[in-house]
Amino acid sequence: MRLYVGCAMWSHQAWPVPKDQRPLQAYAGQCTAVEGNTTFYATPSPATVASWAEQTPGDFRFVLKLPKAVTHERRLIGAAPEVAAFLQVTAPLRGRVQAYWIQLPGSFGPDELPVLARFLHDLPGGHRYAVEVRHPGFFTEPGPLEEVLHDTGTEWVPFDTTAFFAKAPTSAAEREAWTKKPRMPLRADALTATPIVRYLGRDDTAETVAGWQPWVRRTAAWLREGREPTVFLHTPDNVDAPALARRFHDEVRALVPGLEPLPAPAPADEPLTLF
Repeated sequence: MRLYVGCAMWSHQAWPVPKDQRPLQAYAGQCTAVEGNTTFYATPSPATVASWAEQTPGDFRFVLKLPKAVTHERRLIGAAPEVAAFLQVTAPLRGRVQAYWIQLPGSFGPDELPVLARFLHDLPGGHRYAVEVRHPGFFTEPGPLEEVLHDTGTEWVPFDTTAFFAKAPTSAAEREAWTKKPRMPLRADALTATPIVRYLGRDDTAETVAGWQPWVRRTAAWLREGREPTVFLHTPDNVDAPALARRFHDEVRALVPGLEPLPAPAPADEPLTLF
């Protein structure tokens, strides 16, 4: 029984790191999964991927976003060479890849569902895939998309921003996030044995924790059903995200005592840097 928890990044100037560790290594001592957002902007080099594998234990999990050349520029059409190159480069991570994450632009709507269906059917086997959609039409009539995802064994990734947008921003970080984060309809159903959830809280910890309570209960239910969920915690500035991820795990474990606790992080004495 495993619940993977993590953040949108593994390096933040406010996060401490032991002197003898690198940022990802230190992060992997606190959290058990990470969103691979950097791969959206460029396919990493083989040396970079080898470093990721070296810095993480075998039970750590990456959810790697497919490059924007595939999802946003080609819009899934004629992108087989780019997908093959990406899968080849990231292959050294082996079982550490929880899923390859296909985040589609908000302009990709239900009319393009046949394109998505063909793309998913043509993807190489032996991997898990997950789709995040942002067009409201998919949420108004979810059935056709769910059918495509079910047929291909693909998960639907919800991005829960409802708690964040429940009231006006109260800080600079919240005001910035207010202009950038999508206002997504709430979705809480899993289609596969490995559901993935993205949750955006507030600067105020109490509000963040109050907003995630339905996810605590849902995640506990998934674990009892034999599923292996991954939950990512976001806040406007992400300063407290690792601690919040661990707290979320603890709250789920209070409902599911059979869930193993997270290991205690190593003592840290310096802030993480981006370099």
